[in-house]
Amino acid sequence: MEKVTLKVQGMSCGHCVQSVEGSVGKLDGVSEVKVHLENGTVDVEFDSNKVTLESIKTTIDDQGYDVN
Repeated sequence: MEKVTLKVQGMSCGHCVQSVEGSVGKLDGVSEVKVHLENGTVDVEFDSNKVTLESIKTTIDDQGYDVN
């Protein structure tokens, strides 16, 4: 398992948390996702044999947030 912390801009409320955690959490290979609104970060634990970091970033981007 790989763990990564992504900087994400545009998250400001509970709906943002649910949106990101829900969409990323549905990806095959993602075992854990936790949004930290106060830091503007998202912690993701995933199996790199099943899902790429790029696809995780794209999923967050598709929800309307900017991933750095």
